[in-house]
Amino acid sequence: MKPYLYIALGLVAGIVVPIMAALNANLGGRMGSPFQAAAVLSAVAFLACLTAYLLSGALSGGIKWPGATAGYTAGFFFAVYIASITWLAPRIGVGNAVFLVLLGQLVSSATIDHFGLFGAPKVEITARRILGIAVMAVGVMLARRPV
Repeated sequence: MKPYLYIALGLVAGIVVPIMAALNANLGGRMGSPFQAAAVLSAVAFLACLTAYLLSGALSGGIKWPGATAGYTAGFFFAVYIASITWLAPRIGVGNAVFLVLLGQLVSSATIDHFGLFGAPKVEITARRILGIAVMAVGVMLARRPV
């Protein structure tokens, strides 16, 4: 895959997160439960991923269930994220909710990279990288209204 495709995919993923948060927060309000809306979103996501998997022809190698708790832990974290953003967005606004998620992502991703956690390639946290993360965090914060 060409580098510009990585950039495009990353931007698309970033674009759809606040849209998903707003749509699911609205669904949670209509259903009367952010957790029920999160369950609906998770079920649709599961079906979409399963369909893509089956259409990719990957099934010819057989279904591989995770042998470690990592896959299950990641699924739990997905549920935490979906339920949290669905609950937060109607209370503090989509932008503020996404800001908090982005701030958490900046800190945790830099930590994961620095220590090479979970099999990620090691990318040392340098003063330049810390400054870049701080500038990103301040920029996102300035773009939002206070909580």
